[in-house]
Amino acid sequence: MDIVFIEDLRIETIIGIYDWEREIRQVVAIDLEMAAENTRPAASENIDDALNYKAVAKRLIKSVGESEFLLVETLAERIAEIILSEFNVPWLRLKLSKPGAVTGSKAVGVLIERGVKPE
Repeated sequence: MDIVFIEDLRIETIIGIYDWEREIRQVVAIDLEMAAENTRPAASENIDDALNYKAVAKRLIKSVGESEFLLVETLAERIAEIILSEFNVPWLRLKLSKPGAVTGSKAVGVLIERGVKPE
């Protein structure tokens, strides 16, 4: 199995359960691993044969930037749904963090895997 990844994609969004969080934009950080078959694009050197990580990032920047979820769990599930359905990805691992959300910690968040991991 090959993996295409995006590391530390930072996007401002409205996220959180507290009243003050509903009034400001906060940064979330996304680390993403996506199963992709890379031999065909490597042979053709054609971006149309590849999982286009720039297209994935642009889609997430738009979607997450416009979202207003209460929980990081909900946002993580929505991100996974987008990637699995719109980019034909069979499996992904997603780490979604809220940097500085808990005093004394670098970040808090969730780590999820969705889909079927190819052999």
